[in-house]
Amino acid sequence: MTNFELTKNFERSYRMAAKEDIKIMRKPEWLKVKLPRGFKASQVLECLNDRHLNTICSSGMCPNKGECWSNGTATFMIGGSICTRNCRFCNVSSGKPNPLDPKEIDSIIKSIKELNLRHVVITSVDRDDLPDYGSEHWTSMAKAIKKECPQVTMELLIPDFRGKTELLDSIIEIKPEVISHNLETVKRLTPSVRSVATYETSLKIIKYISERGVRSKSGIMLGLGETRDEILQTMDDLLEVGCQVMTIGQYLQPSLQHYQVREYIHPDVFEEYRIIGKEKGFIHIESHPLVRSSYHAERHVL
Repeated sequence: MTNFELTKNFERSYRMAAKEDIKIMRKPEWLKVKLPRGFKASQVLECLNDRHLNTICSSGMCPNKGECWSNGTATFMIGGSICTRNCRFCNVSSGKPNPLDPKEIDSIIKSIKELNLRHVVITSVDRDDLPDYGSEHWTSMAKAIKKECPQVTMELLIPDFRGKTELLDSIIEIKPEVISHNLETVKRLTPSVRSVATYETSLKIIKYISERGVRSKSGIMLGLGETRDEILQTMDDLLEVGCQVMTIGQYLQPSLQHYQVREYIHPDVFEEYRIIGKEKGFIHIESHPLVRSSYHAERHVL
């Protein structure tokens, strides 16, 4: 679906919601961001388009892509652009994915070199259609980056692989600097927000990573209806399984068909959670309305 089609669909949904008197929350000033601009941002976008690469920056409608692209960074999304799951918060297209692209790994390696990146984040759609849920493709990608770009540090933002921790072994053996897996929300809201993944399975994945000596990372969104106590409990649950890095950001509803945003949290509250998280024991914690999983990711390897 093109950006034009997405815009028209959103406008149509907006009009329908207005007729049905559905409450539409306006974004506060602190959530307004600048569009990508400048030579470096244009260079990144041109490189991604030329090689037909997917990024969560665009697919996920990340509010920080202007800043990141201007700094010459991007989060590559492998496994195609269609996810087998249909989580209610996510803007990535869902449906039946295409076969894996054999040229994808080579294209990403060339992009890393061309853009002279020092740190890369790799994520993917869920590939529940594949026998190994895409783990072999993940391993091949990570190995290629280590071999072809040895000076580049790496974060792998992985799916849950249906809880099959043995599929993580070959990825962990490559020793990426960070392996990340997001909880997305608090335990109570997980069944309403995520289509397949469970809170317990995600904690199991994070624990498996932590126990094998790799720096583990996870993130949640606020504004979905969670309570303060639930947020603090989530922090404790992550620390209990050895998670070292946490990100907390504001949920931004992609369209009226997605899970409805319940609240826009003030930046001061996010800062309070950042301080609490540091006091509880996280090595790094990013907490701000515009924070996303890969925001300032290069800082999390130290």
